[in-house]
Amino acid sequence: MALPRPHDPQNRLDERDPNGIEKKKVIAGLDEDGTPYITGMDSLGAMETSKDFMVAGTAPNSLWGVCESFYRPDLGPDDLFETISQCLLSGVDRDALSGWGAVVYVM
Repeated sequence: MALPRPHDPQNRLDERDPNGIEKKKVIAGLDEDGTPYITGMDSLGAMETSKDFMVAGTAPNSLWGVCESFYRPDLGPDDLFETISQCLLSGVDRDALSGWGAVVYVM
């Protein structure tokens, strides 16, 4: 799968935060043929791709574990929304730095 110019967002998002906070990016989109893709980038711009899900933030280990447990391929939109919501709530409850709150978009 050829990602359409994945480093373009890296250049815009790589600007240093005035407080020195490093940013990890999660980028989702559609290929030219309409196939969805998701990729993550660390603070140095190294890309990691996944066919199912991607996590970032202060609780990635908790989120990976919960997502691997709950996610199943070919979920319908409502089931996918519920699965994502439960994964986020479970993952951030295990890390005091994560705070609370998320917005879930189903493409």
